[in-house]
Amino acid sequence: MMKYTRRLRLAGVALAAACWSAMAGAALPPPTPEQAQAAAEKKAKADAQAQQEKQELLATMDTIAARWRSRAAVQGYTVHPPVQLAAQSAPAPVRSEKLGTAPPSADVKQAATPSLPAGTRPASGKPMRPVR
Repeated sequence: MMKYTRRLRLAGVALAAACWSAMAGAALPPPTPEQAQAAAEKKAKADAQAQQEKQELLATMDTIAARWRSRAAVQGYTVHPPVQLAAQSAPAPVRSEKLGTAPPSADVKQAATPSLPAGTRPASGKPMRPVR
């Protein structure tokens, strides 16, 4: 009886795994033009909302910083003028040997290291120890 229930349980688990993998591998149909347009409108609305929230956050941060600066001088703190950040420029291009967008480094081996004959002294100048 014990072997039968183990086999039954194993078969159930295998069946569940097969059904789950079949569902995971199923492809969804492409969205209709109406669905694509609705998704684009939703994305534009979310982007506008994010931009508005960003502006509100920046205004709040400026208000808090101005309040702190006005109170800091009275309380004896040294107040320095705010630092103006430069405008962001385009990101620098990625230079990588791995991606092939940069030349190889000077320390990269160009040729195979030659093998030395037996009994050749080591390059470090230390005397060779006898092999036991």
